[in-house]
Amino acid sequence: MAGQAFLLPLFLLISLTCALLISCTTASDDDQKVYIVYMGDRPKGDFSASSLHISMLQEVVGSRASESLLHSYQRSFNGFVAKLTEEERKKIASMEGVVSVFPSTKKQLHTTRSWDFMGFLQSVGRKTAVESDIIVAMLDTGIWPESDSFDDSNFGPPPSKWKGTCQSSANFTCNNKIIGARYYRSEGKVGKEDFDSPRDSEGHGTHTASTAAGGLVSNASLLGLAMGTARGGVPSARLAVYKICWSDGCSDADILAAFDDAIADGVDIISLSVGGVIPLDYFEDTIAIGAFHSMKNGILTSNSAGNSGPSPGTISNFSPWSLSVAASTIDRKFETAVVLGNNGSYQGISINTFDLNNEMYPLVYGGAAPNTTAGYDGSTSRYCYPGSLDSTLVNGTVVLCDLLNDGEGALGAGAIGTIMRDSGFEDVAFSFPLSTSYITLSDGSSVAAYINSTGKPTATILKSTEIVDKLAPFVVSFSSRGPNPITSDILKPDLTAPGVDIVAAWSLATTVTGIEGDTRVVPYNIISGTSMSCPHATGAAAYVKSFHPTWSPAAIKSALMTTATPLSAVTNSDAEFAYGSGHINPVKATNPGLVYDAGEADYVNFLCGQGYTTQNLKLVTGDNSSTCTATNNGTVWDLNYPSFALSANTSVTRDFHRTVTNVGSPVSTYKATVVAPPGLNIQVEPSVLSFKSIGQKISFVVTIAATLSNDMLSGSLVWDDGVYQPFKRYGTIRAGTGSNKGGIGETPSVDKSKSSGETLRKPVDVDMLPKDKQYSTKSQPYLLEAQQKQPGPRASWNQVLKEGRAANHSAN
Repeated sequence: MAGQAFLLPLFLLISLTCALLISCTTASDDDQKVYIVYMGDRPKGDFSASSLHISMLQEVVGSRASESLLHSYQRSFNGFVAKLTEEERKKIASMEGVVSVFPSTKKQLHTTRSWDFMGFLQSVGRKTAVESDIIVAMLDTGIWPESDSFDDSNFGPPPSKWKGTCQSSANFTCNNKIIGARYYRSEGKVGKEDFDSPRDSEGHGTHTASTAAGGLVSNASLLGLAMGTARGGVPSARLAVYKICWSDGCSDADILAAFDDAIADGVDIISLSVGGVIPLDYFEDTIAIGAFHSMKNGILTSNSAGNSGPSPGTISNFSPWSLSVAASTIDRKFETAVVLGNNGSYQGISINTFDLNNEMYPLVYGGAAPNTTAGYDGSTSRYCYPGSLDSTLVNGTVVLCDLLNDGEGALGAGAIGTIMRDSGFEDVAFSFPLSTSYITLSDGSSVAAYINSTGKPTATILKSTEIVDKLAPFVVSFSSRGPNPITSDILKPDLTAPGVDIVAAWSLATTVTGIEGDTRVVPYNIISGTSMSCPHATGAAAYVKSFHPTWSPAAIKSALMTTATPLSAVTNSDAEFAYGSGHINPVKATNPGLVYDAGEADYVNFLCGQGYTTQNLKLVTGDNSSTCTATNNGTVWDLNYPSFALSANTSVTRDFHRTVTNVGSPVSTYKATVVAPPGLNIQVEPSVLSFKSIGQKISFVVTIAATLSNDMLSGSLVWDDGVYQPFKRYGTIRAGTGSNKGGIGETPSVDKSKSSGETLRKPVDVDMLPKDKQYSTKSQPYLLEAQQKQPGPRASWNQVLKEGRAANHSAN
């Protein structure tokens, strides 16, 4: 490679008795909860994890130790899962060798055109032999192995480095594409809707796996919609499947068990489209813990940012050692026309595969058809909640509803179709179990006026059509935003990737929506969410690794971030809080010129500066030399991250120390180009970096001086060697997010709550919608006061709707 334009955006955020009790009483099951006891790195040499863990439990719970112990982590790190009372938890937490003890909660799950849209064409150059040795680990709902996307024709045996296994059963076997599969169910009993094997009953895991590493499948579509060639980012790579999510969610205990196995199994990249509810300390968050140990072992973890946007500070999965991915659109969208009996026509949004053959059906208003027998009146039935509609009035009709919902209520009442009018989610289309179009409030008023104007109103809903979205790419409204609620001066998300209306493989054990009454069983489905953008980034990271097998996780992440395409603040008003470094560009990422590398020692220095103790860090790293001293007590601003962030109130000056490694031309000279808005002064010293060899490292200092008059300021720093035209990131302002908190950086980061992309087939229940999701607008502008983030596996409309309703629109 001759020369590079090296982009580094800058971003400014404004902004004694106990002993008797233990020996003489037995805790009831009602008093016990499942806790994870995290003990850091795996001890060197041979050790019996279960013996150690039972011994520890015996000191606290006595003879109940064996019954209390549910699982031991021992392959890649040390810890266990146990049923404990609150008092027992406190005792365990105070024992030597314990880093943290925290509850095992439930987390939820956060293509034919998307790769082409990124400029990542089917004809792109590949190192197929190397790619075939890359193992991508998918921690998700399992996989449908018979899908054409996982055909192992022309694949040789698994790579020799593979140390994993396939938990095969009567209904599941692996092949040379899916080389390993495990499943985890710490709660024991498996529901009737789930498979007691790695087989996917939800569809989400199959979709994400095929997006990351599925093979080429021609003429893939959802019942004719979005026809094209489905493929993953690295179609020659191998897949290792770790089923951690079921119809009732994803257990923390199982997530950590999967990390423990995946690391030891020899995978190269870990993909996890799962997230939680509230921000957690790094070492009380199973995903952050697992990603840290993955990083220690040279494995990058790719995470979904979450589907709780567009409110600020909603991002989940934001540890500095993982890749956090937002969701953006591609240049394809779906529209669904509504035609009335008076020839009025209105364009709505949905993914509608039903064909009513232009037949006109009676049109009724949900508010005029209440199920009075069940105690409903029009004030409730207008929203078409399940059970609220009178089937004698609705059966065989098209029903107008005053709320975007999952369609279950209308379908249950026998409706042929439904027209939904509401005020949000105009940038993403959802599938429904009956013919549906989602229209604006204004158009909805016109439909209502027509109903009132005639004695026999009629309507039909057409099958969806594809149109070109000329504004793409932009970050979709449901994608979780920064800033980082735990470490506000680390920018998250890191970048954005396609996550809207993505076509990929699906499980034949479910239907398009998973809602009762939906009979459409399909091999490929169209869904949306950061659960979909995450595997795009996973595939891109694996692609980069195929060109640079020895690169560290941080180097791969840096390459992806610094070569991302800047997005416009015009179509992305939240700027870097929405898209981070920009839109991912896999081809450019293979040749970044310079990288910001970092390893375990760098993160330890960062953690020292964050107040973690030497004792805990020795346990986490398994290295007794990991001590916090005056020399390594690093500040967050000196972590060698491919972005800069800084919180401030009014005026601020700060130095950032960074080191870049030359991975481009052996002899090259890079000059710094800075773009900054008024009020933001950026100085780079030295401003010229001259390299004489590949692998050479040069350090520089960025000094930021800012006078804050806006909630957010952002600029850019480009290292340019004169061959390529440098990118220019223009200043953006994000108003109305709270008080004057400020930060300089390239990517906003959030906390480690886990929120992914969907709700796993659970129909939306208004009573489940977060009523108290509020954010501070005073002392801590970007920190959540009350986090009611809901989950999301397939960022299907289920998840997005459940999370977005409270933030975006009322039920009126």
